[in-house]
Amino acid sequence: MDHRAVQQAERINSSNSSVLQYCGGAVFPEMQPPKLLWVKENLQESWSMAFRWMDLSDWLSYRATGDDTRSLCTTVCKWTYLGHAHMQQINEKDSRDMEACGWDDDFWEEIGLADLVDGHHSKIGRSVAFPGHALGSGLTPDAAKELGLVAGIPVGTSLIDAHAGGVGVMESMPVSDSEAKDVDEEAICHRMVLVCGTSTCHLAISQSKLFIPGVWGPFWSAMVPQYWLTEGGQSATGALLDYIIENHVASPHLANRAASRCISIFELLNEILKSIKQELGSPFIAALTDDIHVFPDFHGNRSPIADPKSKGTICGLTLDTSEKQLALLYLATIQGIAYGTRHIVEHCNAHGHKINTLLACGGLAKNSLFIQEHADIIGYPITLPRENESVLLGAAILGAVASKKYSTMREAMLALNSAGQVVYPSNDPKVKKYHDAKYRIFRELYEQQLSHRSIMVEALA
Repeated sequence: MDHRAVQQAERINSSNSSVLQYCGGAVFPEMQPPKLLWVKENLQESWSMAFRWMDLSDWLSYRATGDDTRSLCTTVCKWTYLGHAHMQQINEKDSRDMEACGWDDDFWEEIGLADLVDGHHSKIGRSVAFPGHALGSGLTPDAAKELGLVAGIPVGTSLIDAHAGGVGVMESMPVSDSEAKDVDEEAICHRMVLVCGTSTCHLAISQSKLFIPGVWGPFWSAMVPQYWLTEGGQSATGALLDYIIENHVASPHLANRAASRCISIFELLNEILKSIKQELGSPFIAALTDDIHVFPDFHGNRSPIADPKSKGTICGLTLDTSEKQLALLYLATIQGIAYGTRHIVEHCNAHGHKINTLLACGGLAKNSLFIQEHADIIGYPITLPRENESVLLGAAILGAVASKKYSTMREAMLALNSAGQVVYPSNDPKVKKYHDAKYRIFRELYEQQLSHRSIMVEALA
């Protein structure tokens, strides 16, 4: 969620480097090149002292094993590394670390970070490996002592946390479907995983590379080996709901009520919405927000507009400060987030994907209203995994592959992923008509924002 490097990202994007086509046409401030450029320009002493620059997951692997091999997941998704430079090595029998041949030196030099090319890219990664590759000699004695584990335990090359969630859930299909997935290599390409936490990542894979404006990727073998990854995202989802709730005057009292009953504030708000629906005789809960509309870009738009300057909008505020009003605002915010996901799914399908099934994991996936609104708004069933902690399962899969329990990541996913509840969209045509209307307003809110932005630019010219 760090957006300090907006100006640096804009300068990098003006370079029109060929590597930008592999991150949706432009780097986002949350990616590492603009962040590194910001550090170099604003923290010069720290920059000059730095020995290595690492993603968190690579750092943890390094701390555990002493092996500085970087993950294709982190380097490709966040550092503009061109993972497809290793296409010929995917079929090698034994996984190994590979010389980092996917860096574009001209890109780093052009954006003002030529010093990262020095020493055969020693500061950003001389060698890379596919996720799940066994690092070094496993857990070092020092790391084992710190963790209370046994030295030598295999440690797999890492994944970004959201992508670990993708690995932990993407094969979690109902039994009737999973019987066919062993032979249908295309079936997995019709799914999108929503990793719903502070922000939301939208992960889909394909057998061919798909260039989608405003959506990160295509990233080769960055999550599931041999597949191209498309990564959409919303910078603030769980964080936005927290912001909306915590900044409302009714929040403290509501939080106390929830705590006294040992339930979450989300569960209490969901109960209040059911009560309001019954009280007003509303045909369905979603209809309670017919005059409240939320555009959720309170922290910019990661996908598919790719506008870090986009702002959030709430249309329909009154002087009402009651708990009921907070519940309605909470519902409208959930809907705004879901309309954003619908926009991403539609945009991806318009550019070559054939997504028709969603899977969801993460903290927000435990909120039944959040999931049902997404299913109704997008119009696709949403499968929840049996394992609630899908990110941890994804990490365990990396270890299982590193330990040779499974020969490939896909084999481990098929064995260890398992479906839980499936949430289906409403079959009431009135629900669809209602959300189609609100989605139209959702799209118009951004167009209005652009118009307002233009008017003010002219006024200040």
